[in-house]
Amino acid sequence: MSKFQFKQFSLEQDRCAMKIGTDGVLLGAWAPLSHQPFSILDIGTGTGIIALMLAQRSNAEQIDALEIEENAYEQATDNFEASPWNERLFCFHAGLDEFMEEPEDDPSDSELAQQYDLIVSNPPFYAEDYKTNDNQRDLARFQDALPFEDLIEAADLLLSENGILAVIIPFKEEARFLALAHEFELYPTHITRVKGTPTTETKRSLLALSRNKIDNSTIDELVIEIDRHEYTPEYIALTKDFYIKM
Repeated sequence: MSKFQFKQFSLEQDRCAMKIGTDGVLLGAWAPLSHQPFSILDIGTGTGIIALMLAQRSNAEQIDALEIEENAYEQATDNFEASPWNERLFCFHAGLDEFMEEPEDDPSDSELAQQYDLIVSNPPFYAEDYKTNDNQRDLARFQDALPFEDLIEAADLLLSENGILAVIIPFKEEARFLALAHEFELYPTHITRVKGTPTTETKRSLLALSRNKIDNSTIDELVIEIDRHEYTPEYIALTKDFYIKM
């Protein structure tokens, strides 16, 4: 079965190298919306899951998604069209560099690049030297398809004045990501470190960054499971609007 059913929408994922996983669900459920974004950009949308979750959670009128891999782009587009929010969702078949360059293609267009109130990304982050024989999966998984530097530079250009960049990355990359963001004057407002169980090591970092430097950013921890398939109250609270069995 390639279809994944959530409470308010379903997703097909048979054409995507990267299937629906916990990381995407975490970011889609966690990304800050208290600033009531009008426009949202999902960089590297894959199946479209994060964009769809944000469409469910917010009243944003414009939700754009980028996907460089053709099969995933087509799948995300189909998933958007089949959703209750299809009029607010649009997928671009482009890499981040192409998307950034588009406004310059038309000399008569003096407008600045589109700006977004929320930019989200579950970036490919496997930095190991080896590759598999599956090019689609490699493109989705390996960091050289979307280096952190490129993502942060894009956010600096595309974020509105009070916009937020929200990402999920490996915990071991947190310090490097924050250092790179600092170079572009993007500062953490909220960090949630994710563990699979109470006794396992911290695996992921959910980061929200903005242009506004604050003295005390919120740092907290989320544990997913107490035991196998026995989820913590915090994880249930975060995802219950999406998972059917929560």
